[in-house]
Order: sequence, then C-alpha cells, then structure tokens
Amino acid sequence: MQQQPLKRRVWRPLEKWLINRPVRALLRLGIAPSAFALLETTGRRSGRLRLTPVGNGLDGSVFWLVAIDRRCDYLKNLVADSHVRVKVRRRWYRGVATVVADDDAWVRRRSVDRVNGLLGRIDGAAFRAGAGEPVTVRVDLRELD
Repeated sequence: MQQQPLKRRVWRPLEKWLINRPVRALLRLGIAPSAFALLETTGRRSGRLRLTPVGNGLDGSVFWLVAIDRRCDYLKNLVADSHVRVKVRRRWYRGVATVVADDDAWVRRRSVDRVNGLLGRIDGAAFRAGAGEPVTVRVDLRELD
C-alpha cells in the first residue's frame, strides 16, 4: 500500500477536526460567514446523509465547488449519487452535481474566493496549501426548498 504524501497526512486531520467541525455546526445553524456553504451528499456505502463545508460558489442557478483532490469522500459520494443539496446562508437548494473534467480547477477556485471577499481569499490560501489535484464540480440547481 502506497503511503500518502506528507501534505495530505498533515492537512486532512487539520481540515477534518479543527476546521470542518465548527464550520459545519455554524452552517447548520445558519450563522456561518457567507463565504461558506454546506454540501449534503449521500454516503456511497452507508446511504446516510453527509454534510461537508465548502466555499460558497453560488452563481445564479449554478453552484461551483472545487474538491481539494480526487480522493475526497464527498467527491466520491456525488459521483456515486449526483443528487445533492447545498445550503447557502439559511436556504437549501437541490441540484445535480457533475464533475467538470475540462475546467481549470485552480482558476475556478480563485474566482470563487474573490467573490467571497477576504474570508474567501483566506480560505482559498488554506485550500491551495493542502490541495493535491483539485477537481471542479458544477451543481445545476433544480428547485428551491
């Protein structure tokens, strides 16, 4: 079995335990900064709902997100079941997610960060520090809850 790169071994626990948990709690309550959104996928093995904080990529009826690399669990989940929900501020949106193979994920992430102001740019810097091979995902929003 191949050993994970040092960057991933260090970044993943920091992201999972120190960043995502408190941000997820704030997003569930609807009081997190507007630079973030909550992505809801269905677990590919368990079938349980999974909530993941992501950068707020809402652009009209499309939501853009960039996964930190191809091994992200939420990316694997949405490939298995493309029907997702996204919570932006206090509102849930339903949508269908598609991995966009021919999109420059680094450029897409910078555009999402710029729209989200200073906090988005700070989050983007942390993203770039931990990113491996980022992947762009487009969520076409179908209806509002």
